[in-house]
Amino acid sequence: MISLAIVTLSLVRARFLIEVIVLSSVYSAFLTAIFVSLDALDVAMTEAAVGVGVTTTLFLATLKLVGNKADSFKKVSYISLFLSLGVAILLVIGIAGLPFFGEVDTPIHQHLTSYFIENTLNDTGIINTVTAILASYRGFDTMGEVIVIFTAGVGVLCLLRREERDE
Repeated sequence: MISLAIVTLSLVRARFLIEVIVLSSVYSAFLTAIFVSLDALDVAMTEAAVGVGVTTTLFLATLKLVGNKADSFKKVSYISLFLSLGVAILLVIGIAGLPFFGEVDTPIHQHLTSYFIENTLNDTGIINTVTAILASYRGFDTMGEVIVIFTAGVGVLCLLRREERDE
């Protein structure tokens, strides 16, 4: 968590676009490590592929096409700063109201977890509970996420493609 804060502060102070791209990639890599430590391997794999891989590649390709001729500026938008701080305070307050990580007495562990563990094989015929939840119980949601990611990728490729000019 401290490393994420350090990278975030470095991002705020970055002066060149290449710095922002590299630090964003490092931020995604740290998030991937955090997701792995929380045993959220599916989210970690997605963050590694999209956050570190695809996004960094697209940003670097965009930088190559656009160039790094941006003027340096130091103007601070105080409205954005106060809005961001307000959202951060609300998030901290919201997190403070959550149960402790791994606590057995949370509502989700009282009803859903036991249901999925006991009934997944009978309901879906799939042995792995996580796979059954993602592929069967949340099949439409997962398909929707794949469609959104695919559409975003096609949109970015359309934006980045070069027009061939007749000379």
